[in-house]
Amino acid sequence: MKDVEGTVEFPGDFRNGFIDFGWDNFTEEEKLAKRGIELNNGRAAQMGILALMVHEMLDNNPYIINDLLGSPVPFNAGF
Repeated sequence: MKDVEGTVEFPGDFRNGFIDFGWDNFTEEEKLAKRGIELNNGRAAQMGILALMVHEMLDNNPYIINDLLGSPVPFNAGF
């Protein structure tokens, strides 16, 4: 995506004046803290997805939730 208006504060800032959740009302310290929190949440999500991928490769069953709830789904049946 390209910054059309040229008003971004940092790389990855795609607001472009469309949605405002009060970001402009925060101090610089609060903005840095919130960006750090969001970065850490993204890293945690990536680790969760990696864990799902590893689990799929270990026993060839990608549907962990279905397996835990008692309705396993055959994966790659017949291949």
